[in-house]
Amino acid sequence: MHKIKVYVEQTDNGKILPLPKYMSEDAAGMDLYACLEDDVILEKGKIKLIPTGLKIALPSGYEAQIRPRSGLALKHGISLVNTPGTIDADYRGEIKVIMINFGEEDFTIKHGERIAQMVINKIEQVELEVVDGLENTERGSGGFGHTGK
Repeated sequence: MHKIKVYVEQTDNGKILPLPKYMSEDAAGMDLYACLEDDVILEKGKIKLIPTGLKIALPSGYEAQIRPRSGLALKHGISLVNTPGTIDADYRGEIKVIMINFGEEDFTIKHGERIAQMVINKIEQVELEVVDGLENTERGSGGFGHTGK
């Protein structure tokens, strides 16, 4: 498997947290941890911005996607508002996670708790070209349930 080097910086409070790591050999994402002074109560139906104590420097041509953790989603209804969130290669600020509670009960987020996962992807930028018409396909412009579901 090809690996790229990503430089990381931890905030003062984040230095006691472990670095994100892959939890299995073929895992796509690395867990991110909550970096908090005090516990945060994420009330049902509410949104909170949770810091991770982590800054990254991605190589040009890569992005980091921030995604929900499936266990938090299933067990507690916890997700991310802008999923996946994108960290661009030129962003150098702290990664923060916009969490939402879709569950039936308030959820307490503790310092050091795994709150999201980060997936690093290679990206391509495109050049748009305006044309008078697009090539036809079998599907055409069908969408939004056009196959019967």
